[in-house]
Amino acid sequence: MRHLKRTVKLGRTGEHRNAMLANMVCSLIKQKRITTTKAKAKAVRSVAEKMITLAKEGTIHARRLVAARLRQQPRSHFKGTKTVKGATLRAKWRQNEDVVRILFEDLAPVFKDRKGGYTRILLLNQRQGDAAQRAIIEWVELPVAAAPVAAPAEPAKAAATA
Repeated sequence: MRHLKRTVKLGRTGEHRNAMLANMVCSLIKQKRITTTKAKAKAVRSVAEKMITLAKEGTIHARRLVAARLRQQPRSHFKGTKTVKGATLRAKWRQNEDVVRILFEDLAPVFKDRKGGYTRILLLNQRQGDAAQRAIIEWVELPVAAAPVAAPAEPAKAAATA
């Protein structure tokens, strides 16, 4: 009997499944939205929401737990080239690729007042080859990039002169 067994197997061994889920959560953190199958999206949702809950704590212990679960160890050695220094490469990597930093410094503050339900799953059509139900998994409150603001002074000036 499978009573109280919650792990979705996804047709993989435990190690393969954990590695796949860690990679998918890392992609979700970096790209903010990924397309996959419905079954994988449901499995990723539980891992991603647990990572956000840990990130909201903000402790060093939580950082280490997240890094271990997502298999992301910090990189300290960046060998520079003749044209680019290692510190520049490290800063670029940290900004775009360091999922632990992105999770703790960019995503967790967005969800600080939310008690759960950090992701949403949107269903798509079936895949052509095997008729698997496709889905998009994304963060509910995406961090909004600074949009260019149009200068409202010009229309107001034109309205005042008319």
